[in-house]
Amino acid sequence: MLKKISRAKSSEGYLKIGDVARRLDISPSVLRSWEKLGLTHPRRTSSSYRLYTHHDVSVLKRARYLRRVRGLNAPAILQLLRQKKLLRTSAAPARELEAIGKRLRQARLQQGKSLAEVASSVGISVGFLSALERSRMSASVGTLRKIAGFYKLNILDLFGAAGSKPRLVRPADRKRLQAGPGLRMDLLAWGDTVMEPHLFHIAPGAGSGESYTHDGEEFLYVLRGELSLALDGHKYRLRAGDSFYFESNIPHHWVNLGKTEAAILWINTPPTF
Repeated sequence: MLKKISRAKSSEGYLKIGDVARRLDISPSVLRSWEKLGLTHPRRTSSSYRLYTHHDVSVLKRARYLRRVRGLNAPAILQLLRQKKLLRTSAAPARELEAIGKRLRQARLQQGKSLAEVASSVGISVGFLSALERSRMSASVGTLRKIAGFYKLNILDLFGAAGSKPRLVRPADRKRLQAGPGLRMDLLAWGDTVMEPHLFHIAPGAGSGESYTHDGEEFLYVLRGELSLALDGHKYRLRAGDSFYFESNIPHHWVNLGKTEAAILWINTPPTF
């Protein structure tokens, strides 16, 4: 099981504690002590192995610089990184991961599929799919898109957004989905709609994962931060105030290469995201 989850980790962009320690030239014990202070929030496998995202590595690189070059101690580093808003307070909320896991498992059982059948069709390991269903890990947008597509669903269904179509949605009433490390999608309208508007919150280093396609058209407007978008072999660097339109059937993927969280108004039509 551990070996399978490790392979899934690699495809999803996770790193083990030994890999991070070698990259940063610091000891695993220092990483564990920084974790206790809240400098990073690694995910855990079912065997309690730590898995780090690229955002975690970026924050830890900054922490290493502040310790070695500026001579700051750990509490001072933590305070400075919080002031610069470089820290995420936690990993995906447990209740959101649990809701997604339950829906994925329910969809699989309703269609009478085994873990092996779904994993093979989607291109992930059985261990990783099992971890998703048990709410032990989160997946990238690209992977969620593939799994939902296999069940003939879309990511919208993972919000649990069935029901009436509200005209007014207050911030506190938004449907939220933690779609992979460092990525939160707020659904701004739902029901029998022609458009599917989201507010994406993308942490530094976070992104969609692998390229994906689907039917429809997309429009996005960068409210804050930066976004690197790869579209059919071309790369675009979008900054605050920029807007972008493209057809969704063109292979695309994206990542926040900036140093702060990006906020993107993202609209799909029809609602097939």
